[in-house]
Amino acid sequence: MVSQTKRQACMATLAKAELKQLEELVNLLDDIPQYSFLRSPEIGSAMVRSRIGGTDSDFNLGEITITRCVVKIENGSDEITGFGYVAGRSRRHAELAAVIDGLLQCPSWYERIEAQVIEPLDAIKQHQEEIEQRQVSATKVNFFTLMRGEG
Repeated sequence: MVSQTKRQACMATLAKAELKQLEELVNLLDDIPQYSFLRSPEIGSAMVRSRIGGTDSDFNLGEITITRCVVKIENGSDEITGFGYVAGRSRRHAELAAVIDGLLQCPSWYERIEAQVIEPLDAIKQHQEEIEQRQVSATKVNFFTLMRGEG
């Protein structure tokens, strides 16, 4: 069984992934079990909370559009529930995230999903962050001042 912390990390990876990349990786999984919707993908909003400086009290930053989905996966005699929450209005993204979340909870699927979906998505994310960091570093300006030799 996947730990709660690992599941949260995987759900975050799925939610932040590009839909196109997620679909390509899921399409490589050829024998996904049947699933049904407990909650069809639906669009709503959620309040985003923040803190000034990370230490002060919370405040409501604003609302964000989210799409959520809940699926039930038939895994032999077990029924497993998968959840998907994604920012934006992509019903398909929420559906795929819910299916992958459910499969992560299946012992027979965990290693396969981890290796074929989660790790590639994490690698893509890391690569994109490195590119962004290089672009930011290329535009960095270092300021310096010269002191006069007076007095």
